[in-house]
Amino acid sequence: MNIFHFENIEAKDAGAGTSKVKVRWLINEEIGAKNFAMRLFEIESGGYTPLHIHDWEHEVFILEGEGVVVCEDEEKLFRPGDAIFISPNEKHQFRNIGKNLVKLLCLIPNKKSPEPLSSCSCG
Repeated sequence: MNIFHFENIEAKDAGAGTSKVKVRWLINEEIGAKNFAMRLFEIESGGYTPLHIHDWEHEVFILEGEGVVVCEDEEKLFRPGDAIFISPNEKHQFRNIGKNLVKLLCLIPNKKSPEPLSSCSCG
């Protein structure tokens, strides 16, 4: 078992194609997680992730803040407490449209874990 506080994990710039986004790799293969990676994204007001697509699913949980998730030709509002499922090969982007920081947890399969977020093919 491994217990640690999220603030003890460095928040790194999420990379090319993002604006005002930091990511903390909370759980990954480095600490022994063989199947899944858990990441904490922090998106400042006006910030966004790249509009991108890949062949694995995302499970996302909104902890703080409000924004929109862009998928194909639509935008859907999200707020704290919302759970979001993004199917494989579904184009998507997260945007902070509020005044406060957005914090979201994102889980992905380890075998598909990109190094930085920007390694997605259409960032």
